[in-house]
Amino acid sequence: MQPVNTSVSENPILEAAHEAAHHEHTDNRMFGFVVFLLSESVIFLSFFAGYIVYKTTSLHWLPDGVTGLEIKEPTINTIILVSSSFTIYIAEKFLHKNNLWGFRAFWLLTIAMGSYFLYGQAVEWSGLAFGFDDGVFGGSFYLLTGFHGLHVLTGVLLQLIMLVRSFLPNEYDKGLYGIEATSLFWHFVDVIWIALFTLIYVWQ
Repeated sequence: MQPVNTSVSENPILEAAHEAAHHEHTDNRMFGFVVFLLSESVIFLSFFAGYIVYKTTSLHWLPDGVTGLEIKEPTINTIILVSSSFTIYIAEKFLHKNNLWGFRAFWLLTIAMGSYFLYGQAVEWSGLAFGFDDGVFGGSFYLLTGFHGLHVLTGVLLQLIMLVRSFLPNEYDKGLYGIEATSLFWHFVDVIWIALFTLIYVWQ
C-alpha cells in the first residue's frame, strides 16, 4: 500500500486550508488591534470625563496669574497633525499600486509632520506659566497632552519601522498588516487630538 501524501504543497485541499487559516490569522490580528484601540479610547474618554467634571465644578479652575491658553501655535500644530492623516492615506494608496517610492515619500512626509507636532508641543510646554503641580488644571493639562504626545511618539516610531521595512526585498509580499495597523493607529491619534484640542484649547 502506497503511503498517503499529506504535503501541503502537493495536496490542493490542505493547501487551500492552509491559505484560509493564514487569512483568518491576519483578520484576527487586525481585530485584536481594533480592540486595543477601543481600550485606549476608553482611557482617553475617562480622562476627558474627569477634565469636564473638574472644570465645571471647580471654583478656581485656572492657576493664579493664568487667564487662558495661547491658541495660535496649537492651532497650527493641529492643522499639521490632522493633515498627516491625508498624507498617510495617500502613502497607502501608492503602496497598493506597488509604487514604493511614492509610498516612501508620503510616508516620510507623515513622519515629518508628526515629528513637527511633537516639537511644537515641546516648545509650548517650555513656555507655559504653570506646571504639573499647579492645581487640577495644571495636572489635567499635562496628563492629557502628555499622554497623547506619547501616542504620537509611538506612531512616529512605528512609521519609521515600516519605512525601514519597505527597503527589504519582497517585504510586503507577505501582507500589509503592519502598514494597515500603523495607519489605523495614526488616524486614531488624530481623532483623539481633535477632541482634546476642542476640550482644552477651544473650550476655555
